[in-house]
Amino acid sequence: MKKALTKTDFNFPGQKSVYHGKVRDVYNIDDNVLVMVATDRISAFDVVLPEGIPYKGQMLNQIAAKFLDATTDICPNWKLATPDPMVTVGVMCQGFPVEMIVRGYLCGSAWRAYKSGVREICGVKLPEGMRENERFPEPIVTPTTKAEIGEHDADISKEEILAQGLATPEEYELLEKYTLALFKRGTEIAAERGLILVDTKYEFGKHGGKIYLMDEIHTPDSSRYFYSEGYEERFAKGEPQKQLSKEFVREWLMENGFQGKAGQKVPEMTPAIVEGISERYIELYEHITGEKFEKGDTDNLLSRIEKNVTEYLNK
Repeated sequence: MKKALTKTDFNFPGQKSVYHGKVRDVYNIDDNVLVMVATDRISAFDVVLPEGIPYKGQMLNQIAAKFLDATTDICPNWKLATPDPMVTVGVMCQGFPVEMIVRGYLCGSAWRAYKSGVREICGVKLPEGMRENERFPEPIVTPTTKAEIGEHDADISKEEILAQGLATPEEYELLEKYTLALFKRGTEIAAERGLILVDTKYEFGKHGGKIYLMDEIHTPDSSRYFYSEGYEERFAKGEPQKQLSKEFVREWLMENGFQGKAGQKVPEMTPAIVEGISERYIELYEHITGEKFEKGDTDNLLSRIEKNVTEYLNK
């Protein structure tokens, strides 16, 4: 049985503190550098599920690193190195308390809101007569607040962000500019792989007075992809699109009566379910990157990560 990394408790040289997120554990080194470990934890409906998914952390980390490297001409980003398949080391940024979500198509929560009669999301007016999975005339930016673990992110408009002082007008303009440019690049890369980048989210922060892209980018955890082939036919017939995202995990949970609501219980994650999810993530990785996934050794994950990161930090 392949092992999954669900918990870390490292003590790296110069470590000041550690933050355990839903999926990533972030170690603060000397208030200057962050060591971000992508664990194999998996979350859905803002809940961390009880079983880890082997190789998921490695895949997310490697996809994010690849796309960070492919977008450095658009905006600076936090990445310095990936000393281990599951780890990115980067500069410490003061994060903006909002996530920049950009949507090219009407689907997911935006479609659910639209279907119920909503015609404005985050201050952006939506045209009448749209259908599920329809492409917007231009991509739209619909930010959310960054919620604490267990809370749900909430939609917020540009006006509210400025009114609450979460960013200055100049900062927000740059955040939006970077968001749209990154989405355009992600869309172009996806198209080369026979994919459509449907929507995604970006997180930004400041370092040395400059705005940096942080965290992950264009991974199946932060993005939704459709397969290009058959998109038009499915859309014309009103059929569901073939997706490349972790939507399949949400669908499995919903089929088994779980949507993260009070009193609901996560269905049993049998070894077969866990393995199935792991295989789907490998398929995602190979489609998104166009490369074969090389499985890392899962026998001694903690000691391997500790050794690789410590060697990097001691350089």
